[in-house]
Amino acid sequence: MAFKLPDLPYKYDALEPHIDAKTMEIHHGKHHGAYVTNLNKAIEGKPDLEKMPIEELCRKIEKVPQDIRTVVRNNGGGHYNHSMFWTAMAPAGTKGGGGGMPTGALLEAIKKTFGSFDQFKAQLGDAGIKRFGSGWAWLGVANGKLVIASTPNQDNPLMKGVVENAFEPILGLDVWEHAYYLKYQNRRPDYITEWWNVVKWPEIEARYAKLM
Repeated sequence: MAFKLPDLPYKYDALEPHIDAKTMEIHHGKHHGAYVTNLNKAIEGKPDLEKMPIEELCRKIEKVPQDIRTVVRNNGGGHYNHSMFWTAMAPAGTKGGGGGMPTGALLEAIKKTFGSFDQFKAQLGDAGIKRFGSGWAWLGVANGKLVIASTPNQDNPLMKGVVENAFEPILGLDVWEHAYYLKYQNRRPDYITEWWNVVKWPEIEARYAKLM
C-alpha cells in the first residue's frame, strides 16, 4: 500500500484528562485508519500518485484525475491532517511535552502578529469555534508571516485552488465532532480550551524554524 496509518507517539490514554483514551482509540484507529484505506483504494494502480508524499499529493490535488479527485481530496486530506495532528500533541506537563507556551522565534512572531500569546489562542480558538460543521483551524506561514485560517471537512492549507489562500501549516486543530464528542458532547469551546494543555510547542517551533 502507498500509505500507512502512522503509530501514535504515545498511548491512547496519555492525553487524559484533556482528551480521553476511547476518543483517541476511535479517532486514530477507526477514523484515520479509514482515510488511509480509502485513499489507497482510490489511487491503486496509479503509480504516479502512489509514489507521491502525502504533502505533494495535497499540493497537487487539482491535478488528480477528476474521477477520483473528491475521494483523494477527502481521504488524502484526512491522512495528512491527522498525521500532523497526532505529532503536535504530547502528554501535559512532561518535559518537552504538551501545554505551556512556545519560546524563541515562534513566540516573538506570535506576539508581533497577534499582540500576545493569549490573543493568539483566542483567535485560533475562535477560528475553530466558528467553523460551521466539521473542519480544522490552522496556524501557518504565508510570505514569511504567521496566519490563522480554517478549512471545512478534511481540506487543508496545502490545497492550492481548493482553499482561498494556500500556506504552509505548522499547527492544526481538529474540530470534527469525532475529535471530542465522547467527552465534551456539543461543547466544542470546552474541548478547545482543554486541547491547549496538550499542544507540543517544541514540535511546532521546529516546524516554524524549517520555514524561516
